[in-house]
Amino acid sequence: MNVTIETERLILRPVTVDDAEAVFKWASDPVVNKYMIYPLHKDISVTREWLESIDIDNPDGYEMAFVLKETGEVIGTGGMYCRGDDDRWNIGYNIRHDQWGKGLVPEAMQGLIDYVRSTRKVSAIYGEFAKENKKSGRVMEKLGMTYVRDGEYSKFDGSATFPCNIYERVF
Repeated sequence: MNVTIETERLILRPVTVDDAEAVFKWASDPVVNKYMIYPLHKDISVTREWLESIDIDNPDGYEMAFVLKETGEVIGTGGMYCRGDDDRWNIGYNIRHDQWGKGLVPEAMQGLIDYVRSTRKVSAIYGEFAKENKKSGRVMEKLGMTYVRDGEYSKFDGSATFPCNIYERVF
């Protein structure tokens, strides 16, 4: 899908393999990657493989690059995916460490949520974050999401498992 979303400070567009160097900056950063579902990217080829695997034409999913208007830099990615027949969409996001604390993730994700809600049926959004990752929880709160229950998730390679909080917003 060739979607472009503009917010006050960002442009959101589908992430592509051309973004590999920018994505590798945070996917290979142990601080950023600590709670991510995928293992630390030790080589840019891993980042390229992941980006090549994204189906940007999937009508039930959006994986967007967060581009700073001011500089044109890709500083993060975020996505929304409808995982079933109930119109509930899962959200996820990540951003370069030097961009933390600036309100960019809530801004980007609110733009994406607003777009998806204007074009698709969305009964709720939900997401999970490691209990230790309070900043990610704060992002969800800024998006109007509230605590639903405790849970647990693991990295894809099984190298770590995290107790998590699951948040949701019903529309």
